[in-house]
Amino acid sequence: MLKVKNLNTGYDNVPVIFDVSFEVNEGELVSIVGSNGAGKTTILRAISGLIRPFSGEIEFEGKRIDVMPAHEIVSLGIAHVPEGRHVFSKMSVRDNLLLGAYTIDSEAEIEKILKEVFEIFPRLKEREGQKAETLSGGEQQMLAIARGLMSRPKLLLVDEMSLGLMPILVDKVMEILKEISKRGITVLLVEQKVQEALEMADRAYVLQTGKIIGH
Repeated sequence: MLKVKNLNTGYDNVPVIFDVSFEVNEGELVSIVGSNGAGKTTILRAISGLIRPFSGEIEFEGKRIDVMPAHEIVSLGIAHVPEGRHVFSKMSVRDNLLLGAYTIDSEAEIEKILKEVFEIFPRLKEREGQKAETLSGGEQQMLAIARGLMSRPKLLLVDEMSLGLMPILVDKVMEILKEISKRGITVLLVEQKVQEALEMADRAYVLQTGKIIGH
């Protein structure tokens, strides 16, 4: 489904990722693990079109996407759940979720996806009318993932979802990602909690200072 070939990228002409290649097959849950600062977030930003490669190629379902703008990449079926949650704190849970469905025109379809998302996240259903700022850290992380699902993605990119969460909540969110994977959505997770990420993944790649050193 996703092929990253000889990717070199970074910021302001300063390289962060060096000749990285990996692939994700349809239906898999794949982890990229590595310490903080290894370059994991940079890889996801390149896939979702937020930064451009210096060289190399990124393919999704056989189509090159590294030359596309970010909004076109979303419409192909890639959703990015960024590091640090980034929910809209003054908006309700429901309105946060509806923002994730901006690529879908049919209101009936949006309501159908909402229903499915609330099946996965019953806690969010209970808090549908609350402002996002009133949610706990774990609930905000669930909301960020749920918002990513609202675009009905084929591939979900999840960046450091354990960041700032208590261990018991990390386990809960990991279970949710497994459930999402079982429902047929391919997941690429980048995570510095190596053991947890390896335990749940079908396959994993190890990133160190911008290079894949094992898989």
